[in-house]
Amino acid sequence: SEKAANPTLAIRVNRDLASDLGLSVGQVAAAARPLIAGDAVSTWLAPDGQNYDVSVRLAARDRRAVADLGELPLLTSGAGGAARVVPLRQVAELVPTSSPKAIERLDLQRMVTLSANVEGRPAGDAGNEVTALTKQMELPPGYRFHVGGSTQDMQESFTYAVMAMGMAVIFIYLILASQFGSFLQPVAIMASLPLSLIGVFLALLVTGSTLNIFSIIGFIMLMGLVTKNAILLVDFANQGRREGLGLAEAIAAAGQVRLRPILMTTAAMIFGMLPLALGLGEGGEGNATMGRAIIGGVITSTLLTLVVVPVIYSYIEGRAAGRSKLARGGGGALAPAAVPSDKLV
Repeated sequence: SEKAANPTLAIRVNRDLASDLGLSVGQVAAAARPLIAGDAVSTWLAPDGQNYDVSVRLAARDRRAVADLGELPLLTSGAGGAARVVPLRQVAELVPTSSPKAIERLDLQRMVTLSANVEGRPAGDAGNEVTALTKQMELPPGYRFHVGGSTQDMQESFTYAVMAMGMAVIFIYLILASQFGSFLQPVAIMASLPLSLIGVFLALLVTGSTLNIFSIIGFIMLMGLVTKNAILLVDFANQGRREGLGLAEAIAAAGQVRLRPILMTTAAMIFGMLPLALGLGEGGEGNATMGRAIIGGVITSTLLTLVVVPVIYSYIEGRAAGRSKLARGGGGALAPAAVPSDKLV
């Protein structure tokens, strides 16, 4: 925004000379403006039915140099009321000057805006490089850089997305804890969340995509999708244990019965996200990272959930069963030891 002042031409009227000739500053300005800038005096109805403004203005050849403008005719009244034409240079001085510059401010501090457009590469990468360069520069006292525009918007959106992701984890845990009546079983279910991150980063790496706001939104969507598979396993295992099955038998039965529904829902999600991941349609390339992140996360979380979640569930329930047995075994009061008869007095 720091631009050089535009060159201008100031007309400084000699008020005494103009008054002697019967001219005022307003009359000089009113006479010079139509000749230099042009003035719409009428309209013309063209044969095609359109109205066009008719402007009166000096020809370009008559206003190329300062000397040419000095010859602009001004109509005044001479002695005896007779009309008289005098040149502009006779009552005014033409002085080359510059237009005043605008001073921009931010938080009551002067500022200069440097803007640029990015082509052929992500705007986030370019913004990070610019930020790194500004940190390496030594500025005079009182000067500083402030990154704004789309880079600032993306940083704020990224912060809000991370906050939303953290809140989603907290609410998922609270809901699962209330539904299962346990504070530990939701831990086994939510163990599938970090497993989906493996697929997210692999999918972005293979497709050459970047971690942006759309891929983060995709991961937030994954939180509900991947926990669903773990909920199916843990819930069916709990039902089996209530029916009298052992821990290992309940886990094995849950894996056998719930395997097909889990694979079917996973396949449906993958095929449903393919158009989005391929970037089909207008503007689809920008949202493609969300579909790619979801597909990668669903694949890895589904495969690893079938192994990791049963292991964690078995460990948690095994520890809980051990503590329960220990509590039942040591719950009685200690009986006093028998005293030998020869010690009785």
